[in-house]
This record gives sequence, C-alpha cells and structure tokens, in this order.
Amino acid sequence: MNSVAAIGRLTEPEAPGEQVDLDSAAPDPLTIGRRVRHVRQEAGRTLGDVADAIGISASALSLIETGKREPRLSVLAALAKVLDASVQDFLTATPPSRRAALEIRLEKAQRAESYESLGLPKVKIGPRLPMEALEALVGMHEAMASAQADQAATPEHARRANGELRERMRSADNYFGELENEAAQLLKSINHPGGPISRAAIDRIAGHLGYKLVHTSDLPTSTRSVSDLRNKRIYLPQPEAGQHDSRSLAMQAVGHLVLGHRPPADYSEFLSQRVEINYFAAALLMPQRDTVSFLRSAKTAKDIAIEDLRDAFAVSYETAAHRFTNLATKHLDIPVHFMRISQDGVIYKAYENDGIVFPSDTTGAIEGQRVCRQWTARRVFEQPDLTKAYQAYTDTRSGTYWCTAVVDRTPAGSFSVNVGVPYQHVKWMRGRDTQERSKSRCPDPSCCLQPPTDLAGRWDGRAWPSARVHSHLLAAMPPGVFPGVDDTEIYAFLDKHAPAE
Repeated sequence: MNSVAAIGRLTEPEAPGEQVDLDSAAPDPLTIGRRVRHVRQEAGRTLGDVADAIGISASALSLIETGKREPRLSVLAALAKVLDASVQDFLTATPPSRRAALEIRLEKAQRAESYESLGLPKVKIGPRLPMEALEALVGMHEAMASAQADQAATPEHARRANGELRERMRSADNYFGELENEAAQLLKSINHPGGPISRAAIDRIAGHLGYKLVHTSDLPTSTRSVSDLRNKRIYLPQPEAGQHDSRSLAMQAVGHLVLGHRPPADYSEFLSQRVEINYFAAALLMPQRDTVSFLRSAKTAKDIAIEDLRDAFAVSYETAAHRFTNLATKHLDIPVHFMRISQDGVIYKAYENDGIVFPSDTTGAIEGQRVCRQWTARRVFEQPDLTKAYQAYTDTRSGTYWCTAVVDRTPAGSFSVNVGVPYQHVKWMRGRDTQERSKSRCPDPSCCLQPPTDLAGRWDGRAWPSARVHSHLLAAMPPGVFPGVDDTEIYAFLDKHAPAE
C-alpha cells in the first residue's frame, strides 16, 4: 500500500517536519517521472550519481523518469532528500513545463491500444526530438483520437449516456440538494422576497454575477444562448424570435457559470450539464421553499394540479411538471413518472421512480421508443378539446397508474406532456374522479403493435408505405465540444457584438 498508486488514500509524513498532503486527483507515473527528471536536471545532477545516492540502479531511475515504473513513496522520499526538494514537488499533477506536458501526451497516445493496433513504430521521445516535431506529433494524435471519438459517438452511444443519466436521476428521486442550495443562495443574494421570479430579478441575478443580459435577433441558429466570458455578456433571443419567455434560457446560461461547468469531455458530460442547468433554472423560477409550501397545501386539500403550479409561478406546463418530479418524492412522499412524447407516441424525455415500465431498447434506453396507444400520454391527442388537461387511469403490466396530460403545440409539432402516479397515491391529485380508464397489455403485440384482424385482412399485402427515415438515427453525433454548434459562427457573432475596446 505504499506505492504511488495508493496516494489518493494517503496523508503521511515522509521526512522530519514535512507533511505530505496528497489529494484524490493523483498524478500518473508519467507526470511523476517528468517532475523527477525536471527536479534532477534543475539541480545539475546526473542520472547515475542520483541513482547511486539513493541506492538504486541508473536504469531503474530511468524507468521511473520515463514513467515506465511506478515509484514507491520511500523512493520519492529518498529522491527528495538527495535533491533538496519535497515529495510534494514530485506529486504535483501539473507537468513541470510545456515540453514535458507534450512529451506526456505523446507517450500516452503511443501507448493507447488504438495506436498499438495500427502496427506503426513509436517515435523515441527525448531531448533530441525538436519542439516543432513534438507539437506536430501530439496534434496529429489528438486529431486522430477526436475523429475516432466522433465516429464512436453514434446514436447508441447517446442512448447509453441517456440511460446512465436517467439511472442517476432515479437513484436520487430526481432531487439534487446541492443544486437547490446554489439556487437558494443566489436568490438570497438579491434579496428575493419569495414567490415567482420576475424579469427584473433575473437581471439583478446576472448583475450580481457581473454579467449583463443582451437580447438580440441574430443569435446563431445552432444555439439557445451565447455567453461572452470576456466581456461578461449573455446573449439571448428576442421574444419574437420564438421564445415566449427568456427567463429560463437566461438562468440556464447563468447555471453554467454558477455551477462551474467546463467544456464537456464527452457526450455523457454534455447531457449531464444540460440536466443540471435545466434543474438549476427551474429551482430559481420556482424556489424550493415556496413551491414545496404550495404543494403541501395542495396535498392537504387533496387538490394537487400541475396547471395550478404552472399558473402560480408563471412558467410553462412542462417546467411545472419537471419541478413537480424534483420535489414530489423528496417532500411529499409521492413517487411519480413523467413523459414528453410526440403525437406518434415516440418518447423524447422521460423519468420514473414509481415502478412504471417504459418501453426500451437492448441498451436500456427509452428515448426514441414508442409508448402504448392505451397510455394517457397518447390518448390525450384523441380528445375533442386539446387545450384542457386530460386525466385517465391505465392498467399496465406493472400496476395501475393515474395520469394527467396536456398537449403542447410547438413549431416542431404537437407533443404530450404527461405526469403520473401509482393508484395508491391518486388520492392527492385533482382529477382522480375521472371515469376514463384503459388497459395496456404491451409489450404483448396484440395490444397495439398489431392491427386489428379485420383491418389486417383487408389490407395485408395490399399496402406499401414509403417510410420516413430520420437521418439522425443513422448519423454520428455532431462533432465538437458542444455538439451541433459551429465555432466559426459563434466567434463571428461575438466579434460583431463585442463592445469596442
């Protein structure tokens, strides 16, 4: 247990009067080796005389300096003593110089399985390798890795990432206290009195963080907002550009800043950041204390309604539904499920912790799957008045659920936003007295996947539809740190709008 592999768990004195504080972000052997070599060379010592001084062979020290052998802490302590340094000098995760950083990146790239599989020779890394060549080699390796990552980021990759994220949400009952606390602290900083948050309060929040909100009609089409970190501006679309309420977009942009987000390393992190900023924005628009108080009063009256939540805080029905799922289990002891589906039944968003079984593919992902025709989320489209919430009970293979759904009409089409609870919790909900009821036998094909016998008899073998194939089902994920965003377009936009210096 005294090897450097265990340094994330150690805090022990290595020399009289010296306390080594080793954090969990431990450097790897390559970085340690480069730091050892840097300290040795700075001291003007040769490999051989330092090796002799600590009682190991020169070849063994060379293996440590090239990152091919993991040093024991006792060896690092001996090196520190001989070189008049501290053990912490070797364990700092940052490489000692730009050249050392490039050498480490090239060494890691050449050790990667993807490079090994090419059967190409490895470039010898040493002081004779010109800096320009080193930079070129690292650049080529990283460009190749990026291209491979883009090819690997297929819809399957996205579905797996979605599935992992949904599991994280379910395990937390979709409630994240750290995000609630961040939102509460920000509201406190502007002396928000409680209740719905106004546009003026949004401006004050941005100002408190040193930013200015700027609405513009020429926001790049691939973005929802753009933050100028240099000039402290957040650009948002004009309301007439398709956004009926920019408060949520503004708070999502602020969320990236407050939550300390960095450019996502992969698609999974990108999705996680999106969920976090959506949660954070909702926690600002519908503060936890006020929303929980509102819901508890409604529960006492056995009259919880998502539309009341929407109206009380002046948000969209979908935001109110999401916020209900954040707080219902944690504060009301009500398990829930949520769906947003298209008119043809395809799931775009979903969450559950109440035992309902969503259709899923072999990866466990539910996005892109089609829900049963008997579910309330689809039956709402059959109602004569699509402006009203529709409630119904559905008997499913996992139990009976009561659901309320509304139709959300958007430029991209009509969608259903659905919230449901198990039968034993329906007593708290408005609309529980509905007489609407259906039975779902899915995934039994006879439920709704197969056409009725008489209909099939008339048309089986006599129809040939031309299917609409969505290209995004076959294509790789858009490349770039922020999928689908054109960097050139963003930078040109910022150049155009940046204040004169």
